Amino acid sequence: MIPRPCFRRAIASLIGVVLFWGAAPTVVQAGAVCPADPTMDALHLPHLRAALAARSEGLIVALGSSSTEGVMASDSAHTYPAVLQAALNAALPMAHIAVINRGISGQDAPEELARLDVDVIAVRPQLVIWQVGANGAMRHADPGTFHQTVAKGVRKLRDAGIDVILMDNQRSPRVLAATEHIVLEDSLRDVAHETSVNLFSRSRLMDAWSDEGLKPGLFTAPDGLHHNDLGYACVTRTLARMIAAAVGPSVAIAASRVTDRSAPAQP
Repeated sequence: MIPRPCFRRAIASLIGVVLFWGAAPTVVQAGAVCPADPTMDALHLPHLRAALAARSEGLIVALGSSSTEGVMASDSAHTYPAVLQAALNAALPMAHIAVINRGISGQDAPEELARLDVDVIAVRPQLVIWQVGANGAMRHADPGTFHQTVAKGVRKLRDAGIDVILMDNQRSPRVLAATEHIVLEDSLRDVAHETSVNLFSRSRLMDAWSDEGLKPGLFTAPDGLHHNDLGYACVTRTLARMIAAAVGPSVAIAASRVTDRSAPAQP
């Protein structure tokens, strides 16, 4: 017999998959416009903000699996780390921000924790965006072990003086079909709260888009798992606006000081 909580999650996941498409998959068309941003918790990025205020290069590492690597994007320029770098440099023209893609398809929390020192901390970023949990959900990862693994990684990053944003799962048929996806999303939220780091919730974002009448299938590739180009772009542009809002005032102040020092003396 299936335990009642698991049965309820399985039924909810099945309903989610049925409702996900609503109709035949939508073909992404040129000129498609991203939905408006819903209300989301502001980001707190003191290390990235301080670096940009000091006129240092901002360095961000995108850590994760295939959603970070960019599977199903049309090319490398349409992966979320590439879109993020372009969007941030456009939003903050007085800053210089680089985003390093450290996504490896098929990995989840254990594999990503194992390469944290070499792939992330060694390059000395001010911010790490850790996308994690989708593969864990599809592999039926133990929620307690997942929580401990992510929390250990977050604390390691914080001890190294790095800001952290945890990114949860996309709304796609294969994620929704995994009964553990809700539990692991809740676990990420709990880790963020316990360790005082940021959570960027793709699930909440895409739910808000659905409430506007935009089916998640519009933002999902034909494989039923990853984003398409529009999905990567829209998720990333929301994230970029939130990062820019968290650090923007410091960049503006630093830029104004440079301008003031270079202005000619008045008679």
